[in-house]
Amino acid sequence: MEKGSLVRLTIEDMSADGQGIGKADGFAVFVRGALPGDVVMAELTKVKKSYGLARVRELLEPSPARREAFCPYFRQCGGCVYQELAYESQLELKRKQVSDKLRRLGGLAEPHVQKTIGMEAGMEAGLDAGLKAGMDERRKAQAAGPVQYRNKAVMAVSTGGLMTKKGGIAVPVHEPRVGFFQAKSHEVVDCSSCALQAPPAMAAADALRRFMREDNITSYDERWDKGLMKHMIVRTAFGTGQVMVILVINGKGIPNLEKLVRLLDEAIYALAPETDGPLAGVEFSLESVVINVNKGKPSAVLGEECITVAGAPVITESLGGLSFEISPLSFYQVNPRQMLKLYDKVLEYASLRGDETVLDLYCGVGSIGLFCAEQMRRQGGSGRVVGIESVRQAVLDANRNAVINGIVNATYICGRAEEELPKLTDLKAEVAILDPPRAGCRPELLKAVAQAAVPRLIYVSCDAATMARDIRELCALGYIFEEATPVDMFPWTGGIEVVAGLTWRG
Repeated sequence: MEKGSLVRLTIEDMSADGQGIGKADGFAVFVRGALPGDVVMAELTKVKKSYGLARVRELLEPSPARREAFCPYFRQCGGCVYQELAYESQLELKRKQVSDKLRRLGGLAEPHVQKTIGMEAGMEAGLDAGLKAGMDERRKAQAAGPVQYRNKAVMAVSTGGLMTKKGGIAVPVHEPRVGFFQAKSHEVVDCSSCALQAPPAMAAADALRRFMREDNITSYDERWDKGLMKHMIVRTAFGTGQVMVILVINGKGIPNLEKLVRLLDEAIYALAPETDGPLAGVEFSLESVVINVNKGKPSAVLGEECITVAGAPVITESLGGLSFEISPLSFYQVNPRQMLKLYDKVLEYASLRGDETVLDLYCGVGSIGLFCAEQMRRQGGSGRVVGIESVRQAVLDANRNAVINGIVNATYICGRAEEELPKLTDLKAEVAILDPPRAGCRPELLKAVAQAAVPRLIYVSCDAATMARDIRELCALGYIFEEATPVDMFPWTGGIEVVAGLTWRG
């Protein structure tokens, strides 16, 4: 095969970045815009030793799972790459992806992978009729499946890139753009709507555009290392309606900041409560405005310095009978409704009686461990949770969240889990929960857990590949893989969260 060749393909799989995968004589071809079940005539655009890249020249037979995209920015912004795939098909695809990685990278012959736990809210059958009726983008999205599930929007800001002519000379147009990056690019797509975000995010984006336009505020340009505004992050507490806006800047402050705060407050206050969907009846209020100073490399969204310029330094979320304080830098699951399902699965695998010692490693702000501690408290047991986290602010947040909820059987330690766990020589844990970042666990931690011979191990992962790699190592160290359950935290995208249960061979 060579570049420019045409090949007929039946698409069998799909990558996390939205490319259909087919095979021609055993040769894998990744086809942008193709879906599982499609039969396409594809033109090869690049040929490597073991795979090729291609584009669709002709859709010969559309997949039964193919649907019309509901977002006007589809194929521009790098977000919802699965948007043309029916929601139920997305769930099965993600289950298959987890199973394949456990086989290929985890070394498991027949891994038991449960069906993906999806979100309700799908009205799939009504989509075609809704499109013909001319419904707006949000209603189209609602008809297609889950919407408005994200409680955190990370939006890039730009004022450059557009050109116009004045007196025959091309000059840049400084028109503010607030939105999301194009796939594999730092070009910002100006998004006035997003079906995945909570309403305060888009309202705040409109307010920022207006402020930048009226006050001639520049955005950061990484080519010249100049300009002020870099990103805006909007965090919305679904249970309380409290909103935090984080303004990431390349500088010491924002001119006429009082005006920007007023515009943000007015825009969010003006939002009418939703009448249906996941946020029905919630009244939103701006409770916190924070400036984050990031003069470093553009690859990192947030810097370390946070300055509260209006309201409180935290917002409060209420979920599953517990309350959590969320600070600008703290990690908190972006999909609250699915978070409850995720934690229910963790509790199922933990099989708590009420008197266990639970290790919560990479504990973040303590949310998983606090759900475990609360269950043991309700069972009337004397069990406890010991959390370990290397980020100092997250440990402070975890301890504060324990106090807020009156949970006294949870302790949090600041340090690297692989260094702190071996020091706890008197601790005999029955359950260990690993919830590492995308890169997975350090090998030293896996060895420390195995040396402690913790009977039940629950691995929570946002990257099935690194999870599978770590499970291979855990099995070599003495654990037995029991099963895994994918949880769809990120509908319409290639992201997937997984909970896996393991037991000590002992």
